[in-house]
Amino acid sequence: MYIIAGLGNPGRKYESTRHNVGFDVIDLLAEKHGIRVSRAKFKGSVGTGRISGQEVLLLKPATYMNLSGMSVLDAVEYYRIDFGNLLVIYDDADLEVGRIRIRKSGSAGTHNGMKSIIYQLQTEDFPRLRLGIGPVPEDRDLADFVLDRFPKEQEALMEEAKKRAVLAVETYLKDGVEAAMNLFNR
Repeated sequence: MYIIAGLGNPGRKYESTRHNVGFDVIDLLAEKHGIRVSRAKFKGSVGTGRISGQEVLLLKPATYMNLSGMSVLDAVEYYRIDFGNLLVIYDDADLEVGRIRIRKSGSAGTHNGMKSIIYQLQTEDFPRLRLGIGPVPEDRDLADFVLDRFPKEQEALMEEAKKRAVLAVETYLKDGVEAAMNLFNR
């Protein structure tokens, strides 16, 4: 079993914001692979199915970004998975718009959702897929920036990044994190 958790904030108010790209990737994966992410469980919305020959749980925490770790911990404990079988997808203001980056492990940086997950799991040793949404303009506050929608000129770039993220998840599930890193960290 693999858990693929996409981070974001629940509710219409936050749809299509920079901070919700993790939710968007989960939605694309679900649509492509015929998985309904509609069941309430683990303090979030979940759906199960198969992707790249692997059994997966797609998870969208409903705890709001800063408490994402509560939802992820519940799912990890329930399935008793190895941390290598958890992939967290989220926005990163330190990467330029449209870039994706996969890592085996690492710190949370400035991302409060990742800080929550690392705190709850008590480890940084799990794969993550970051989608670039930055940089934050000097005259903007990070918290306000991530809750804004993408300007028109960046929408197509982000849609392409989300599609590449779906391919990266499929590669991770089929061939492992190293293969996904080699193909998508360019």
